[in-house]
Amino acid sequence: MAAAIAVVEVDSPPGEESTVQSEPVQSEPVQSEPVLTLAPADIPNVEHLVTEDDTPVDNWFSEKQQRLLTRSLYASWQGPGDDRPFLVAANVGVFYTAQESPLVPDVFLSLDARPPADWWAKPGRSYFIWEYGKPPDVVIEVVSNTRGGETDTKVVRYAQFGIPYYVIFDPEQQAQEGMLRAYGLAEHVYVERSADILPNIGLGLQLWQGVFEGQEDIWLRWYDASGALILTGAERAEQEKDRAKQAESRAKQAESRAEQLAALLRAHGIPLENNDL
Repeated sequence: MAAAIAVVEVDSPPGEESTVQSEPVQSEPVQSEPVLTLAPADIPNVEHLVTEDDTPVDNWFSEKQQRLLTRSLYASWQGPGDDRPFLVAANVGVFYTAQESPLVPDVFLSLDARPPADWWAKPGRSYFIWEYGKPPDVVIEVVSNTRGGETDTKVVRYAQFGIPYYVIFDPEQQAQEGMLRAYGLAEHVYVERSADILPNIGLGLQLWQGVFEGQEDIWLRWYDASGALILTGAERAEQEKDRAKQAESRAKQAESRAEQLAALLRAHGIPLENNDL
């Protein structure tokens, strides 16, 4: 049977007890508190950290899936409202401390975050949580084999990072039962929940059967709170093209009806002025 996770317990702060809930619940996850802004003298030195290791990208499906999740938001999502910015990225390292190795989610979404002013400088090359003042809000892992740790080690570390929502998409169900499973952080514990809508994000995730970049498959897609699919730029262009064709068709139909009416009136000897139809 495939390995599966429902609830994961992580270390609690001293003096605080953390409990494991034996059954998945749909309670609202507790959103992580923003990280305190550090004084300049307290900002870790990151010059020694490896932010790019040139590890090859994953398989073809995973590469396309990552691009689908990032491009659609930048093409068609206005953000969480009130002109709040957001970052969505694939294969960018997320550092919790300068002493630990990072995690590199297949995709992450961070609200109220902007690209660094200098992304060539070392502090701007990865997502250092202390630089942004908060962890990403959603991380998504696409399972491509059984060695990635998506259902065990990454679950524990993402919880320690304080990431509110963790989503695992396992197209071949190699590491879990079910293709899509989502978790919300509640009191230092990941609790399984629905991915249909993620509170405080304004988005949800669902499986979608369709064609992306010429490939028919089951993909993971973003949806808004109304249940509408977040379109890619190509899908938006095609949608506008279809609307233009429909408008042109309606105009031609209206013109044809007007000509038929004019012919009928003339057949009955009713004179027409230029502006009558």
